[in-house]
Amino acid sequence: MSGAISAEEYYSIGMAYFDIGKYNEAENWLVRAAQTNRTMRASEYNLGRIAFEQGRYSEAAKRFEKIIKGDPKNVMALKALAYTYIKLAKLEEAETTYQKVLELEPESADEGYNYSLVLFALEKYAQCEAVLQKYNYNLTENKDTLLMLARCQKAQKKVEAIDTYDLWLQKNKDAQIRYEYAQLLEESGFFARAIGQMKTALTEMGDDTTKLKKSDLQFYYARLLMSADPDNPDALKEFETAIAGGFNNAESVKKLLADNRISKANRDAVQRLLDAGLKLPEKTSEEQKTENTDASNSAAD
Repeated sequence: MSGAISAEEYYSIGMAYFDIGKYNEAENWLVRAAQTNRTMRASEYNLGRIAFEQGRYSEAAKRFEKIIKGDPKNVMALKALAYTYIKLAKLEEAETTYQKVLELEPESADEGYNYSLVLFALEKYAQCEAVLQKYNYNLTENKDTLLMLARCQKAQKKVEAIDTYDLWLQKNKDAQIRYEYAQLLEESGFFARAIGQMKTALTEMGDDTTKLKKSDLQFYYARLLMSADPDNPDALKEFETAIAGGFNNAESVKKLLADNRISKANRDAVQRLLDAGLKLPEKTSEEQKTENTDASNSAAD
């Protein structure tokens, strides 16, 4: 009587461990299953999934690439490889891989959206928009897709971006997105609408996030009021509130004082506040680190 375990049983045991999140045990069994042709491809795919889940993205990519080399139309492996390339910041490779995915699944709105994310990151905004428009039946149903379209259009300075942002904000609330929209309105010369959007954004803003602080919104709102509604008494109040709330970007204040769109009276009033002792808070070590990183990236570019 033989006690030998078949490759299929190795695979089944490995997947049982995989399903309960015991990846190390799953890997041990799947490595054995991968030695036999009958279960090799499925085992390689799931070994790639385990490597991905554990953050071993280079290994995951190699496993998915191995599958595709033997089976170029394996759409599951192609999808997994494309996403792995994103994690590895290999955006050109991700772009090429998503093109292959969409050749095999041309109606996949989800993969079309993922492809658009890669194109946006590569600053291929026109192509990004074209992909999203191809799946336009999904635009009104998926808020992420609609927002990506708005951002693509904004990056191309298309006037259509105004309507797309407006459509998104009719169904969703997000201070960050409303801030983007207000900036677009200001750039397009719709100052009154920009002021209205910023006023709403401040009411929608809850706790500070890693990307946006309420004091940043207040400073932008103050600057917008000073340039578009110079007689509005709330402008200086919002400026003071922003500083009191933690706004500490000295460069932005310097630009405000040099901005000829802002009346001399308002610039003088800001300077008087600073001369009277209104001081920008000190930057935290984390803020300084982020600022230094941004400066380094700009220099590299």
